[in-house]
Amino acid sequence: MIQLKDVNKSFKGKPALQHINLEIRDGETLAIIGGSGSGKSTLLRLMIGLIRPSGGEIWIQGRETSHLPEKEMDEVRLKMGMVFQYSALFDSMTVGDNVAFGLREHTDFPEDKIQSIVAEKLRLVGLPGIEDSMPNELSGGMKKRVSLARAIAFEPEIIFYDEPSSGLDPIMTAKIDELIVEMQRTLKVTSVVVTHDMASACHIADRIAMIYEGELIAIDTVRNFVKLPDPRVQAFMRSMYAEEGNADVN
Repeated sequence: MIQLKDVNKSFKGKPALQHINLEIRDGETLAIIGGSGSGKSTLLRLMIGLIRPSGGEIWIQGRETSHLPEKEMDEVRLKMGMVFQYSALFDSMTVGDNVAFGLREHTDFPEDKIQSIVAEKLRLVGLPGIEDSMPNELSGGMKKRVSLARAIAFEPEIIFYDEPSSGLDPIMTAKIDELIVEMQRTLKVTSVVVTHDMASACHIADRIAMIYEGELIAIDTVRNFVKLPDPRVQAFMRSMYAEEGNADVN
C-alpha cells in the first residue's frame, strides 16, 4: 500500500529523517512510535504529501508521489483520511458541516446525499444525531471522533492518525483505541498511527515501527517488538511504562 525508499528530509540543512526504508502492507495497522522530536510526525506528513522529501521515493498504491504536481497529489489524497492531533475542526461550523466539508469541496454530490453520508459516518464513530452541535460543545474525545468521521467521509483506503490519544484521559484513550481497531475491521482500511503511547500501540497495531533521532531503528510485530534487545527500544518502553503505570502489553 505504501513504500518509502531511502527517504530523507532536512529542514534548513538539518536532517530530520535519514535513509527511511519502509513498507506498509495493504489492510494492516502500523504504529509509529518515538520520542518527542524523533521525526515520527515528519514521516507522517511526508506520506500524506503535506511536505515533500529532500531525497528518496514515496510510493502510494504503486504510484510515486514525491514529485507529483499539487493537483495530482490532491487526487491521491482523496484516497486518504487524516485524523489530526488536536482534531482540527472548524470552530465556526457545526459538526455536520465539518464532516461534510470535504464532500462539498471535492464532489458534485447533491445535498441530500451529503447529509446521508454525514449521518452514516457519525453513526459509525458512535455519535449519531449530533450534526447541529458546535465543536465547542464537545468533549475532547468527541472531537476526535468527529475528526475521524470527517476523515472517513470519502471512504478512504488509508487512514493516518497523528497522536490520536493526545490530551485524553485513560478511559477515553481506550475508547479511541477501540474505535481505530473497529474502523480497520469494518472499513478494511490501511491505518498508520503515530503515537507516543506504547500501550495504545500494542493494543491497536499489527506491527510497530520506531523512529529514533531521524532513523528507523526497529520494525516488527507487537509480540516480537516488545522483546527486541535494542537498548534504545527497551529504554523507550521503560520510560513509557513508567509514565503509564506499568501498562501490561501481553
